[in-house]
Amino acid sequence: MNQRGKDVLEKIKGKLIVSCQARVGWPMYGADIMAAFAAAAEQGGAAGIRATGVDNITRIRERVHLPIIGINKQFSDEYEVYITPTYQSAAEILDAGIEIIALDATPRRRPGGETPEGILRQIRGHYPDALVMGEISTLEEAKRIIPMKFDLISTTLSGYTRESQEVKAVNLDLIRQIHAITDIPIIAEGKIRCEQEAVEALKAGAHAVVVGTSITRPEIITERYVDAIREAEG
Repeated sequence: MNQRGKDVLEKIKGKLIVSCQARVGWPMYGADIMAAFAAAAEQGGAAGIRATGVDNITRIRERVHLPIIGINKQFSDEYEVYITPTYQSAAEILDAGIEIIALDATPRRRPGGETPEGILRQIRGHYPDALVMGEISTLEEAKRIIPMKFDLISTTLSGYTRESQEVKAVNLDLIRQIHAITDIPIIAEGKIRCEQEAVEALKAGAHAVVVGTSITRPEIITERYVDAIREAEG
């Protein structure tokens, strides 16, 4: 890892990264809205942004001066893998200018028979300055990718794969288990609903935490309040 990569890791260490994403059909969909969310996150003290797609990343880069974790979500009826599933999907957003590229690093099938190892190898060859993060859902998957020498490991997929479907809350145990077997920086993401859970994830051994829904999806946040009031009314 070069000095630039070390500097990026130091900037986000022990801090909050805000995920600014919205799919087609969601109320907040649109690159301008994502850029506004990112600017608000920067103003609030976030240390980094997570975003998907060239258009969103390009617009966010114009408005904020924080490290960006870039992904390229590509959904398919044929494959379960959708987070940067191919090398080409990675190259598209690397060319847009990001500090960290994240990809699904589970052993599940993906287009063209590509593998996490192969995608990582090509990124190293063509974009040597980029930090590469492998996203997993279980301890077994983490153990599998540690020898591949990803720069970071993320728990993003915990609770979102068939192998981890029993996970319903932030997976603090997984963070602890990974932290016990490697010094690769861990990014905690997924199902973090409140400030205390973010703090607990850092205490469990995470290098940084990513929060998305609980910050950038007002329809979900609103629904939580509405449900709580309804329950209180009996």
